[in-house]
Amino acid sequence: MAFVVTENCINCKYTDCVAVCPVDAFHEGPNFLVINADVCIDCDLCAAECPAQAIFQEDALPEGMQHYRELNHNLAQVWPVITQVIAAPADADQWDGVADKEIYLIIE
Repeated sequence: MAFVVTENCINCKYTDCVAVCPVDAFHEGPNFLVINADVCIDCDLCAAECPAQAIFQEDALPEGMQHYRELNHNLAQVWPVITQVIAAPADADQWDGVADKEIYLIIE
């Protein structure tokens, strides 16, 4: 099993999770992070560190978030690995908990 980043990360993009990942499984996009399931060792360190509570084990994804498994897989193939903490966007706290943020996801 691997962990999956879900919707609440969009526009929050806190990187506390990156700091604790022992295998560099995170990839960074413009306003979202994803986990490479092929690299993830299911250690559970990242989920506990996520201030937005956006990371779940793939077999325990919240209702309506199952498609994020595939989204993480696909984007991890094209986005670069992130290994160091970066500052969250200035308005990250305002986005935390906002529903239906997937329309704001930037995939480029």
